[in-house]
Amino acid sequence: MNGIVLPKVESYMYGLLPQRDQVLSDIETMAASRGIPIIGPAVGRVLFLLAKLIYAKHIFEMGSAVGYSTIWLARGAGEKGIVYYTDTDEENARQAEAYFKRAGVSDQVRLLIGDALYLIDTIEGDFDLIFNDVHKDQYPEVFAKAYPRLRRGGLLVSDNVLWYGRVAKGNRDAATEAVREFNRLIYSTDDLFTTILPIRDGISVSLRL
Repeated sequence: MNGIVLPKVESYMYGLLPQRDQVLSDIETMAASRGIPIIGPAVGRVLFLLAKLIYAKHIFEMGSAVGYSTIWLARGAGEKGIVYYTDTDEENARQAEAYFKRAGVSDQVRLLIGDALYLIDTIEGDFDLIFNDVHKDQYPEVFAKAYPRLRRGGLLVSDNVLWYGRVAKGNRDAATEAVREFNRLIYSTDDLFTTILPIRDGISVSLRL
């Protein structure tokens, strides 16, 4: 909870969420204890819903950590979907692989170790959905890489686009400026239709027209 909406409203929203299954609950507990950033269940449900709505089958994830968001996307895509997991940390990937087995989505996930900005070039074809959650100072580079790879009707979804409210507070550090530039790009590109959902730390959804 990052202070984007009123605390009581946010608590109410999170209080409505159904209990997650054991593997997702375990990841949430582990991530909280170790300070590993994950999208959390509210944003997870958005990813699942978006993947379902557009029948996404070819998904690229830019920054996957321990695979929490990957599981939501894989379940939204269904058995015929493929999600490309990316992370620079081999230990994260090892843990994620174990979680994928427990979640029953191993056959749908392709593990890629390294920088997502380069790994995306190794996969052929357009994507139905690209989810961006890399280092914030890379966000403008993400746009340059991800936008051309979206099919018409595909979605570019990005986490942390309100960045703890810093984008609206006048902060001038590199990460905040990069997120601001990313937000400008997704709203000013003619064939993207974008909205920002003020859930958790802000999630943007951009439809390629």
